[in-house]
Amino acid sequence: MTITTKVFGEVSIDEDRIIHFPGGIIGFPDLTDFAMLHDEEDGITAIHWLQSIQEPAFAMPVMDPLIVKEDYNPEVDDELLKPLGELTQEETLVLVTLTVPQDLTKMTVNLKGPIIINSGNRKACQAIIEGEEYKVKFPIYEILQARKAGE
Repeated sequence: MTITTKVFGEVSIDEDRIIHFPGGIIGFPDLTDFAMLHDEEDGITAIHWLQSIQEPAFAMPVMDPLIVKEDYNPEVDDELLKPLGELTQEETLVLVTLTVPQDLTKMTVNLKGPIIINSGNRKACQAIIEGEEYKVKFPIYEILQARKAGE
């Protein structure tokens, strides 16, 4: 399948690589099918894109939360995870969305709304974490800079 995207232009996506969100994503319940794209040109390997199949102009930057918060381990309601099928540790992928404003020093991730993907069957959901432990806008610029300097 080929789609024309806002971020990457025209891209080919193998249908067996599509990630299905049975309930859509928060704020966009009609967007249920996504592909994970990687921006190798920028040389940034930590940031990926969840590209909507239904709406080519819609793509969300995402990343592994453990890169910026090593102890990230939210509790997600089992009921929410049921549509994903049996989850094993090896097949569970957790991502968080990024907000990248014009001023990069204000870059944040949403630790309160993780995306959970069962990589075995490519089903996913977005959860809302209860409590105050995780923030919607967790600043990451300085953390990424420190990691980059330490490499």
